[in-house]
Amino acid sequence: MKRPTYILDTSALLSGKPINTAGCPLVSTPGVAGELRPGGRDYRTFQLLCEKGMCIHEPSEASLARCREAAARSGDHARLSQTDLEVLAVALDINADPEQEAVVLSDDYSIQNLATILQVKYLGLSQQGITRSITWVVCCPGCGRQFADNVSVCPVCGTKTRMKPQGKRRSHDVTLAASRRRDDKV
Repeated sequence: MKRPTYILDTSALLSGKPINTAGCPLVSTPGVAGELRPGGRDYRTFQLLCEKGMCIHEPSEASLARCREAAARSGDHARLSQTDLEVLAVALDINADPEQEAVVLSDDYSIQNLATILQVKYLGLSQQGITRSITWVVCCPGCGRQFADNVSVCPVCGTKTRMKPQGKRRSHDVTLAASRRRDDKV
């Protein structure tokens, strides 16, 4: 059986929920630390977790590229920060080890959506988690056209474009959130 390795996203820290990984390794990225205000409560929690053994990992370029490609295909690229992509890329790196299984701790729905697409397990701390995976497309609310590129104004009618969900598929196959009650602690 694979040993779970939990990967901490910024939203997990901001949730204020206790983070107890029951002796399993806890990992984060330098970008997560960069999103926290030095001296703040969440930054101090992050530092405490580091002192208790949390490791900071830089993702591989190959995994980052894979995450960027998947985000572009799903339409999540506009919703995900570089740090979000780093968290998911570290999960891919960890999953490359046959003895470990990455579990991303995040309440960010876009991270959960891309994790589902990349077949990475995730667990929300404050939120239940997504129930379906979504592919986003750019469309014009004026004329109804859809665009492959991320355009902000429709070249046909001049209306400001919007992102809308194209297709949905169940995500419960790769999420741990469906198997745990909301009040369970990680």
